[in-house]
Amino acid sequence: MFVILGLIALGVGVLIGTVGVGGVLVIPAMVALGGLSTRVSMATALFSFFFTGTLGTFLYQRRGSIDWRTTAPLCLGVVSFGYVGVMANSVADPALLNFILSLIIIFSGVFTLLPSSRLNLFSLSGKSPWYLPAMLGLGAFVGFCAGLTGVGGGVLSVPFMVVLGFAPLTASGTSQVVQIVAAVSGTIGNLAYGSIDFTMAAWVSALEVCGALLGARIAHKSTSRQLRALVAVVCILVGAVILVRSARALFIG
Repeated sequence: MFVILGLIALGVGVLIGTVGVGGVLVIPAMVALGGLSTRVSMATALFSFFFTGTLGTFLYQRRGSIDWRTTAPLCLGVVSFGYVGVMANSVADPALLNFILSLIIIFSGVFTLLPSSRLNLFSLSGKSPWYLPAMLGLGAFVGFCAGLTGVGGGVLSVPFMVVLGFAPLTASGTSQVVQIVAAVSGTIGNLAYGSIDFTMAAWVSALEVCGALLGARIAHKSTSRQLRALVAVVCILVGAVILVRSARALFIG
């Protein structure tokens, strides 16, 4: 079981480094294969994303793929509401957490499957009066959801940034920094309100970092269409299974 979980963690690192989404898959993997509860898995996964985010930020910044003018206000919103999300997690029904998590996983799968050209609905520029409020608002939403469900932040920031008109590579670069901020903010909250399995986090993080190294290279050298399609299928299938199980627990009992 731990070998399979290790392979999943390695694959998750590749997905994070390549398309900025996929980290959300490590949470159900730790529940099913690592024997952790949903709440502990979310906290442990969020902690691990600090390391992939740090590496990803270094690799993307070295190639000039991070727009700090956009990243800074987005991260300010994330850090402001990440702690609030953890507080909500500490009192929420585990079945409800799983239900919300499943919707986010499916959402990320659908986003990854669709071509970016069909998602680019707006053209938000730095000169727009809505630019700063939009980035702060998106950051607040991403931070709250990261704290609530343990997702790294990129699974939500990347899709919405693409919709707002940002290039996919720019969105992926920003997501690397968002991971760091979401992980720090959420972990501070989890140390106060939750529980982190640091043993699990240590080796899962190491494998994710190894995968992220490869993923960043793929992101800058290819369109990675086949990888995006694989991410989409896996996310939709895993999300659907969790959705059915959590819905039964919530609405049927």
